[in-house]
Amino acid sequence: MATNVELYDEASRLKDAGNLEAAVAKLEELVAQDPGYPLAHSALAVILGRLKRHDEAVRHGQKVCELAPNDAFSFTAMSVTYQRAGKIPEAEDAMAKARMMQGH
Repeated sequence: MATNVELYDEASRLKDAGNLEAAVAKLEELVAQDPGYPLAHSALAVILGRLKRHDEAVRHGQKVCELAPNDAFSFTAMSVTYQRAGKIPEAEDAMAKARMMQGH
């Protein structure tokens, strides 16, 4: 069985080659193997957003925030994911959380 790093690296290669659907499939394999791997959820949020699969992107972005509740960057990224999904109030809330963590 491939390690988390091997699966993530393969997904990155697929993404870089422009094969976003295959990258998603590889990342979903990784998440099935290790649901608590935040980097995979973060990558899924970005790639699914590019594919206009916003509901799925939001779900993975929320998982990152759940797994890393004290990471301001996770909430900043979540804000961007919400914006792309057209969920502006949620985007503003996520950004406010990020700013609070950064002391702004």
